Amino acid sequence: MKDRVIRICLAAFFVLAPFALEAFAEDGQGWTFSGRFQGSSNSSGLVTKADPTLGYSFSRHFQAYAGMPFYFVNESSTVQTTGGNFISGIGNAYIGIRGGVDGRAVNFMSNLEATAPTGDKDKGLSTGRATVDWTNTFSRSFSKVTPFASAGLANTVSDTSFFVRPFTTLGLVSHFDGGARFNLSKFFEAGASAYAVKASGDQKIFSKTFKARSTTTTASGGNGKTRVFDTNAEVTGASDLANDNGYSTWLGAHAGSKMDFQVGYTRSTGYDLNTVFFGVGFRVGK
Repeated sequence: MKDRVIRICLAAFFVLAPFALEAFAEDGQGWTFSGRFQGSSNSSGLVTKADPTLGYSFSRHFQAYAGMPFYFVNESSTVQTTGGNFISGIGNAYIGIRGGVDGRAVNFMSNLEATAPTGDKDKGLSTGRATVDWTNTFSRSFSKVTPFASAGLANTVSDTSFFVRPFTTLGLVSHFDGGARFNLSKFFEAGASAYAVKASGDQKIFSKTFKARSTTTTASGGNGKTRVFDTNAEVTGASDLANDNGYSTWLGAHAGSKMDFQVGYTRSTGYDLNTVFFGVGFRVGK
């Protein structure tokens, strides 16, 4: 596992290094402060996250950033519990670099993000290990429609703007996402996308919503549309345990590039889970 993570970092370095060299020769340097409050509600519970981020733009093509999320989790009344039904706490502190180019044929962005295990493992807010996620995204605008596709490699299944997951995972995964955004007007957009997570090797799942933290369970097979995070604090199993796929649809509103709001629906077919999500964000600076 460690060798794989090192290879991810080295490959990402060689991809992003040309953007960095170009960035230092350009104008547009400056600090950026952004924040996002988002949440996902489903039968497992309500998981919300406040996520402040401080970044530095070396140019319009290259940026470094760091942040630390804070979680608030309300367990569903349908999930068995041995204690209270609310937890809160910091998640994993993270640092990242992203670079991109706007091409005539396609736009490209590459993002490398690493986390430190600052979250509470007993609350399901961390795996107790450092994680790395390297994601590459391609997009192209055609009038009011912008198709996009992304592919990534990581040793955890990360949250997205469409799905703040009720669990945290540890294990090698590849993840894919593709869809389109539609500009409805100057201030509103709609979108739809599909995603897939394909795991490799042994996996661990740490529940954010199940409160009995005293035992660890070994699963003999895949998820089989069984939400193991609803009934176990920590589960170890084969690669199928973290496999997932589904789709999302949403409506968004924005005030220029400074504020945005999003609300939508995500269907996880892998876990047979229907989720309503929301997000509001702001950004000041470069």
